[in-house]
Amino acid sequence: MADILIYGLGRSGRGAARFARRQGWSASWLDAKPTAEDLALMDEFGFRRGSVEARYDFVVAAPGVPIDHPDLRRLRENDVEVIGEAEVAFRFRSAPIVGITGTAGKGGTSSLVSQLLTHVGVKAPLGGNFDPPLLDVIDDAEVAVAELSSFQLERVASFRPIVAVVTNLGVDHLDRHGSVEAYHAAKRNITRTQGPTDVLVLPEGLHVPTNAAVARFSNDRIALSDGREVLKGGELPEEHHPANAAAAVLAVEAALKRLGRAVDVAALRDGLLAARPVAGRFETVARRGGVRFVEDSIATRGLAVRAALQRSAAPVAWIVGGRDKGADLAELVDVAREKVSVTVGFGEDGEKFASYFHEHASVPMKLVTARDGEAAMREAVQVAFEALGGAGTVLLAPIGTSFDLYKDYKARGEAFKRAARQVALEVGA
Repeated sequence: MADILIYGLGRSGRGAARFARRQGWSASWLDAKPTAEDLALMDEFGFRRGSVEARYDFVVAAPGVPIDHPDLRRLRENDVEVIGEAEVAFRFRSAPIVGITGTAGKGGTSSLVSQLLTHVGVKAPLGGNFDPPLLDVIDDAEVAVAELSSFQLERVASFRPIVAVVTNLGVDHLDRHGSVEAYHAAKRNITRTQGPTDVLVLPEGLHVPTNAAVARFSNDRIALSDGREVLKGGELPEEHHPANAAAAVLAVEAALKRLGRAVDVAALRDGLLAARPVAGRFETVARRGGVRFVEDSIATRGLAVRAALQRSAAPVAWIVGGRDKGADLAELVDVAREKVSVTVGFGEDGEKFASYFHEHASVPMKLVTARDGEAAMREAVQVAFEALGGAGTVLLAPIGTSFDLYKDYKARGEAFKRAARQVALEVGA
């Protein structure tokens, strides 16, 4: 029986605790700020508070804990292995895993892979960075689909997905990784142990060292590896990004072949047409006349924001704000100049963002004065809608994190949905 330490509770840590309980392991835990829910679960399972000085078979570290945290360093110095939930799932379960990562698009791609596999009769639950934790779904999976962040991929060792997808590599989490090189190195861990029988799905033009077979996708063609087209241009529902769909189709094809299952083009086509969008990721939440209200609260990385702007019908009233995490605004100047008719700044760094695009892309700007999250979002949506003059897109792709006015990006997105629907209703009254 293993004796483990769960370092960091929350969603991932609770998943690790439930897995440990099913395994019959002895487990301890450490967390600087455990919630009442965390403590109740630990008490229910009889798991005790641990110590970094104790000996364990291994540590399961939550992705929110920096890999160089002093406690994790101390444990490694004491020859205790530190791993994460993806490694645990791979090491202690036999279900094959399709792993998806990338700076932008990994959530939408992961959701499509899970839905397409399910549509063709494969039990393929989704977990990982995407709620629920991977360890909560692995036991019920014929194939597990894992959305994997760089934080999760920092703590893998033997993890080997049968299919890996890297949607793209941009700039993000420099405050955590310290450099673009370190961030990209963490992402590339998804394929580090893959072999010739595995598949790595990459966008055209991106090179990632691998021993796996490589399948490449492009934004303008949703097709199988042999060139058979699954959907023609313009057929994909607007809620899905073409690149995500193209990557997902190749990943599903590779997984089905690995399982010895037939690849049915018509079934994949039907699955894409029926697929549900991921809530909060370029989601159309309201319409009024010629105006579409699009919520993409999670768009805080340059690649994700750029994709949202490119997909939005011009003119765009672009709502920006939140807390700046070091985004490279220069990479958005050309698309802002092409698509955006006005930026609406709100929150801690909204004025900073709006001023930048006013100066560098000649985009008019408006600023929100309210400082309460709900009121600020309502004002931003109202201002953006009025600025469009009856046609275009009100887009929340905020660049900044949500922690200035909201609990998280989901809460910010929900505030936008409420505001958009209310504004649309009032205009229609």
